[in-house]
Amino acid sequence: MKPASLFDLWVYLAASPLLWLTVTIGIYLIALQLARLSRFNPLVNPVLIAILAVAALLITTHTDYRVYFAGAQFVHFLLGPATVALGVPLYRNRALVRRAALPIAASLLAGAPTAMLSAVWLARWFGAPHDLTLALAPKSVTAGIAMGIASQIGADPTLTAVFVITTGIIGAVAVTPLMNALKIKDFAARGFAAGLASHGIGTARAFQVNDVAGAFAGLAMALNGLLSALLAPLVAQLLR
Repeated sequence: MKPASLFDLWVYLAASPLLWLTVTIGIYLIALQLARLSRFNPLVNPVLIAILAVAALLITTHTDYRVYFAGAQFVHFLLGPATVALGVPLYRNRALVRRAALPIAASLLAGAPTAMLSAVWLARWFGAPHDLTLALAPKSVTAGIAMGIASQIGADPTLTAVFVITTGIIGAVAVTPLMNALKIKDFAARGFAAGLASHGIGTARAFQVNDVAGAFAGLAMALNGLLSALLAPLVAQLLR
């Protein structure tokens, strides 16, 4: 096929809102297959691979993000149902959750403030601008809640979303080697740590490792979102 014909075909396909939805799903399925072939090596993270591949394609084709999102927004819509669906494995492991209620509460009260305050303190210590410091506060909360928190405390939701995704990917890549190095074998503890520190992306990684880890990661993600929504305004007041 001639280059001109390929260009005409691309222009025609790009006019369809389903193009970028199909591209996004297709790239993620390829990334997931690569992760399977690597036996889910933490370094071969399908979310990271998919983000880099889609970003490279957008840059190569000079496609505006708004055009991309107009087609791929259905994936964004599914974040809500996917989050609610995390309640299913949690319900299946409800007896284990009840037995671990006290450690869960202690971990949440220690982990949520630490995740927020450590980021804010380091940003202040390195002399980061005030707006950037505020945007870092909800970095360990799932994107939908984090962007709402950012708006509430006067931070830039878009910048917060970047920090949230970065945090999630780093956590998903680091959690398994870190837990192995610390010799933590309890999957409930491993999952809770992953969900609290790296929200949905960490939770997805936890499900790849073990169902119990995934259930506790989903619980941590939900509880951290709730507690962080209460803590963030207080932190914002301290920064003024």
